[in-house]
Amino acid sequence: MKTVVVGMSGGVDSSAAALLLKNQGYNVIGLYMLNWEETDARGACSADNDFADVQRVCSAIGIPYYSVNFAKQYQERVFSYFLSEYKAGRTPNPDVLCNREIKFGPFREYALNMGADYIATGHYCGIEHTSDGRHRLLKAKDTGKDQTYFLNQVRENQLENVLFPLSGLSKSEVRKIAEENGLSTAEKKDSTGICFIGERNFRKFLQNYLPAQAGKIVDADGRTVGEHIGLMYYTIGQRKGLNLGGRRGEEGRWFVIGKDLKNNILHVSHGDESPLYSKACRISGINLIGCSLPERFECSAKFRYRQPEQKVKVRFEKDTAYVEFENPQRAVTEGQYAVLYDETACLGGGVIDSVIY
Repeated sequence: MKTVVVGMSGGVDSSAAALLLKNQGYNVIGLYMLNWEETDARGACSADNDFADVQRVCSAIGIPYYSVNFAKQYQERVFSYFLSEYKAGRTPNPDVLCNREIKFGPFREYALNMGADYIATGHYCGIEHTSDGRHRLLKAKDTGKDQTYFLNQVRENQLENVLFPLSGLSKSEVRKIAEENGLSTAEKKDSTGICFIGERNFRKFLQNYLPAQAGKIVDADGRTVGEHIGLMYYTIGQRKGLNLGGRRGEEGRWFVIGKDLKNNILHVSHGDESPLYSKACRISGINLIGCSLPERFECSAKFRYRQPEQKVKVRFEKDTAYVEFENPQRAVTEGQYAVLYDETACLGGGVIDSVIY
């Protein structure tokens, strides 16, 4: 009997993944990762509730469960990057880095040392282990939940001995499986936002680590129209939280079009969104998964998670790539990821270094 260690988060997806693997005849072990240590105002660890859900689910399924602390590795490999990117005026996606640096890094190594033949997670994606030793990251059946975007930086060799049990299921089917088997997480709400921040106020959280410096908000005509509370709190295309009144006789809203870190100025525009649309971007830190690509090729891409795939032309330039859009794209943001796809698989991706308008 093969042994599978499942990364348990306390949510319905990993719960269903563990159940499905148990029903398929695997020897399943649940392993909860503690990546962020923090207590609330009452002195309770915010992760306690999640681990309690893991305990209940694993007991119901009839599998052993353990907890492992990766908070130190998370601070060093993910959170330090998160802070440095915000300090540089970019908008990072730490959940992408967490997959490579924690879930398919130390977690995978820990599981293999426990005697696992495979590791598994509750991600909505598929995997193909080809006869020539390659590992392809496939799109999920449920395109609305497909999570390959967040796995674009996982190295191909990290996908060896990995199972994704939810690849052919929709979210509603997963909840139904959990409900029919009496799992306590069946109706648990999905977590949102950045993994370690959760439902808390993002600005208040960031203030604990980076000092904010107020500055001018300047419109496209060079006029000062307000004051920002710190450039790190804003992202390209943002409309909410600018605290700017409308223009007399003009329809539309204010939105962010750029940041000037040197002069601490937030640039905004009103009504006309054309300044947000770009024609291309340059990416670095390129990671390819299960494929070898020519110097020039065409494919599709996403520049944020909740976005339909867009047709692009890609040209590699040493360690970077130039990604040209077939149609102008709105609010492509430095620090986020451009993720590449073909018809069935995620080809990999890279971090957006610059945007060409």
